[in-house]
Amino acid sequence: MSDAPRPDRLAQGRQTRSEVLGPEHVARSDAKRSEHDARFIDLITEAAWGHVWSSDAISRRERSMLTIALLAALGNEEELRLHLKAIHNTGASRSDVIEALHHVAIYAGVPRANSAIRIAKEIWAEEDGAA
Repeated sequence: MSDAPRPDRLAQGRQTRSEVLGPEHVARSDAKRSEHDARFIDLITEAAWGHVWSSDAISRRERSMLTIALLAALGNEEELRLHLKAIHNTGASRSDVIEALHHVAIYAGVPRANSAIRIAKEIWAEEDGAA
């Protein structure tokens, strides 16, 4: 079995990734691509973006809230920042994010939710020009 990406899923993943994270982010990320991470990037582009994020089983808003809650619960702050900045492209609102993070507090722990809310507030202050 080949580990080569499927061109259709890879192309769909690239499109979806650009729509969700923004073309500027994708261009910056692509500029950093190297021989060391090219296969990994193709893997996550095909699997995460071409399969999961491209599915229409749930809305991008719902998927965004799930992703933010999971990243917060697991303490993945770098990826959390990325997805918090992407809510403008997914239809999720700031109040949606806070509701998702309340779930994190109850089901994954207050410290994780507290950190995620702090990060969200930092991002929103930057976006609002208050930083």
